[in-house]
Amino acid sequence: MPRSDNVRPVIIKRKKKNADGGHHGGAWKVAYADFVTAMMAFFLMLWLLGSVTDDKRQGIADYFSETYAIESHSSGSDGVMGGMSLSHESSLTDVIATRERSLSEASALESLVRVLESIAAQDAALSDAFNHVAIRMTDEGLVVELFDLEDATLFDQQTAEARPVLRLLTSVIAEVFATVTNQIAIGAHTRSLPAVILDNEVWPLTVSRAQAVHVMLMEDGLPDARFQRVTGHADRSAVDPRPTAARNSRVELVLLRSDIAQ
Repeated sequence: MPRSDNVRPVIIKRKKKNADGGHHGGAWKVAYADFVTAMMAFFLMLWLLGSVTDDKRQGIADYFSETYAIESHSSGSDGVMGGMSLSHESSLTDVIATRERSLSEASALESLVRVLESIAAQDAALSDAFNHVAIRMTDEGLVVELFDLEDATLFDQQTAEARPVLRLLTSVIAEVFATVTNQIAIGAHTRSLPAVILDNEVWPLTVSRAQAVHVMLMEDGLPDARFQRVTGHADRSAVDPRPTAARNSRVELVLLRSDIAQ
C-alpha cells in the first residue's frame, strides 16, 4: 500500500535509567536530615542548660557522676560477725560524714581569719602589729605567718629574744587558737647571712626561735598537748627571692587539719 504523505513516522525515544542515581540519589538527604536533627538537639540542650539555675545544673552533673560501690556480704556461720564484715568497701555514710567534717572544719578555720581581722581593726597598736602577719589556707591547714619587716623585726637581731610586737601578736593568736581544738605546728625560718660570716648559726637560731614562740603560746594559755611539732628550718625555704631579705625571717603557726594531724 503506498504510504500517504499525511502520515508521519512514529519515533520512540527510550531513556536509560541509572539504578543508583549517581550524584542525584536520595541517600544524602537522609544523612543530612540526621545531621540537622542532631544539631537541633545539641542547641536545644545548650539552651536548656543556659536557662536552668546552678543548683539544677549541679543536680544534672551529679546524676552522671561516678557512684560509690557498696558490696555487702553475709557474716557466715562462725558466730555473730564471725565471717566477713557487712561491707569491706568504704562505707558511703563514712565517706559523706568525712566530707562533711572536712567542710565544717574548713569553715571554722576560715571564720578564725575574720576574727583575727576584726581584732586587728580594734586599735592602732594592733593594726600596726598585724603588718607583720600574713594568713593563708593550705592543704595542711590554716597558716598564720609572722614575719620581719625591713625596719621592724620580731626578735632582737640574731637572737631568740622576742620583741614586744611579737609578744603582743602571740597573746592575740593564742586567744583565737584556744577557740578550736586543732593541733598546732610551729616552724621558724630566717634569712641567709652573708657568706663572709665564719660560723653560720641559722639552724640553731631558728630552732631557738621556734621554741621561744612555743613557750610564749603556752604561757598565753595553750596546753603543750596541742603542739604537734616545733621545727627550725634555717634559711632553706625563702619566700623572697633575695636570700638576705628581711621577709624571709618568719615564724609560721599552722592550725593543722584533723586528717593531717592524725
